[in-house]
Amino acid sequence: MSDAGAPVPEPTGADIMGAAILHTLFAQSAVGLHVLDTRLRVVRANLLPDDVPAERLAGRYFTDAYRLERPHEAERVLRGVLDSGAAVRGLVVRGRLVDGAGPDRSLKVSVNRLDDTQGRTLGLLATVVDVDEQEKARTRSACLAAVRTRVGRSLDVAATCEGLVAAVVPVFADLAVVEVVDEVLRGSDPPPGPLGHDVPLRRVALRGHGADGHRDGLVGEMRRLPARTPYALAVSDLRPRMVRLGPRTPWLGTTPESARLIEATGAHSMIVVPLKLHGAVLGLVSLYRCRDSEPFEENDLPMTLTAAAHVALSIDNARQYERDHVIASTVQRRLLPQRDDGNVALETAHFLLPGRNSGSWFDTIGLSGARTALIVGAVDGPGLQTAITMGQLRTALHALAGLDLEPDEVLARLADTTERLAREREALPPADRLLGQSLTGTCMYAVHDPFAGTCTIARAGNATAGLIAPDGTTAALDVPEGPRLFSGDSAPFATATFALDEGSVLAFFSGTPIPAGRQPAGPREALAGPGRSLQDLCDNVVYNLPADAHPEGAALLLARTGVVPPDRFSTWDLPSDLTSPGVARALMRDRLDSWHLDEETIEATELIVSELVTNAVRHGAPPLRLRLILDRTLTCEVHDGSPVSPHLRHARTADEGGRGLFIVSQLAAHWGTRYGAGGKTLWTEQEIGSATDDH
Repeated sequence: MSDAGAPVPEPTGADIMGAAILHTLFAQSAVGLHVLDTRLRVVRANLLPDDVPAERLAGRYFTDAYRLERPHEAERVLRGVLDSGAAVRGLVVRGRLVDGAGPDRSLKVSVNRLDDTQGRTLGLLATVVDVDEQEKARTRSACLAAVRTRVGRSLDVAATCEGLVAAVVPVFADLAVVEVVDEVLRGSDPPPGPLGHDVPLRRVALRGHGADGHRDGLVGEMRRLPARTPYALAVSDLRPRMVRLGPRTPWLGTTPESARLIEATGAHSMIVVPLKLHGAVLGLVSLYRCRDSEPFEENDLPMTLTAAAHVALSIDNARQYERDHVIASTVQRRLLPQRDDGNVALETAHFLLPGRNSGSWFDTIGLSGARTALIVGAVDGPGLQTAITMGQLRTALHALAGLDLEPDEVLARLADTTERLAREREALPPADRLLGQSLTGTCMYAVHDPFAGTCTIARAGNATAGLIAPDGTTAALDVPEGPRLFSGDSAPFATATFALDEGSVLAFFSGTPIPAGRQPAGPREALAGPGRSLQDLCDNVVYNLPADAHPEGAALLLARTGVVPPDRFSTWDLPSDLTSPGVARALMRDRLDSWHLDEETIEATELIVSELVTNAVRHGAPPLRLRLILDRTLTCEVHDGSPVSPHLRHARTADEGGRGLFIVSQLAAHWGTRYGAGGKTLWTEQEIGSATDDH
């Protein structure tokens, strides 16, 4: 029996309700609804936000209906949902209706597969929501978060500005330029606004598509802002400017550099924001959007102002640090030796590697017997107080060096001094900002003896020492490491003594050496090479340091060892009896006559030698030895085998003795006693005139 002519079934209530819901959804929903068939063509769509009639989309492929930035990627997503049935929700794409006007927008797309009751695939349901404003707000928020994360981590103005351009490009702008008032870069106070047209600004950072500031030489350039331009207006009234750019922009002719940059990058929109703090101008930020990017809008200004305020504060912090660092570095330089006094048996050269800290130092101190103390050290920490503490330690070492102590004893007494300094800092008032800043430091103290041909070294902390032999071969010196200064560690210091050939070079470094392989030549290779001047060796070490090596700073001290020339000293062994003073006077006078010293010096030396030898005969023990050394001063040394120390006494009128050392102290500029394994040596130093200039 045929079904032809059978009555059509009446729609049920559910069918009527479903049709009503579907009609209402497509007619009144603010969300763009699109029904696609299995070939991804639009079957039905509702009225769209751009007021484009829905009928125009019917029969078009979905990726043709919308001009998407990545149509192939969108088609892949749609076919994936069609094949798998797994829905896609909240996919953000850029595009717009082909028939719609205006720029591309951010669209949030969700896709579900449509199946009938028997499980057959009918097509897709795609919803499209315009989220352009939300995405712009999210981009601004993400950009501001990036600025807060990247900017302010460094106390370096250049690094601060680089952090800004890295945060905004390409997320918020296609090109970013930061210029800072030149004097601010030098640590000076920023000028109050408005900024005069004659105040120079230096370009510190530049980043953007098609522009490389470092490669193109744009970073580092300095300019004065031309009048009647957005740049000049922004630093005049301290307000931002948002400007559309084009071929007929009138002010571009007054700033050729900016015009060339704008033309090269295709910039069409610009925001200029002054970097200001408490009414003072630190610099200027210029942001550009280029080519296909949307121009800036009013909603972009608040974020830009907030970012600029954060950058200005970070630059000011870096500026203040730079100023404090300049002051501290100046004090550091003033506290270091200002000239090399030289030594008859030692040649020295040094280099101070600048860094964040201002506590590195070096020193050479002349000791009795033509010996020299060689010192490198460092107090950790930035700022003026670090430089002052370094100066205190250097002064203390000068006082300790005059006591003729062994290097380990010098460091032990220096450690006592640092502990007192640490206790003084701990006792500061609670409001003092130094209270919470701990002290730590290192020091290496060495004594070169040209007559013994040795160098005795002790160290506190990780300062390093090396030796370059006369043939150019190098070796590290194994010196026992003692506790760091200010550490409170009471462990004893130890010494190491090294025999040196004439012409050897000692290298002392206040920091840890650079591992081999991080620079073209390692520290040893940089120091190698016989016959080179010490300053060349110093410079070569610096040339071979990586750019990031020792950011805290360090001191390098080189010393080429020699011997006292035979015509500049004489040594005599004397008998330990009462004839020795007379013999010593005769030998001394003959030698000083050959050195062409004046009679006054000879007579004073005669008294000194007579008293010292007499004292050694009466109160000392064999062997007895006299030595004269002619250098910048005239040194007299009398050695005997007794460890008993002599004492200076002021003799009374009735005393027959006791005036010897008192007389010596009046005739000599300096005098003292030096102890060794074989007894003691009494020495004096006398200032001499110009009669020895030919010697």
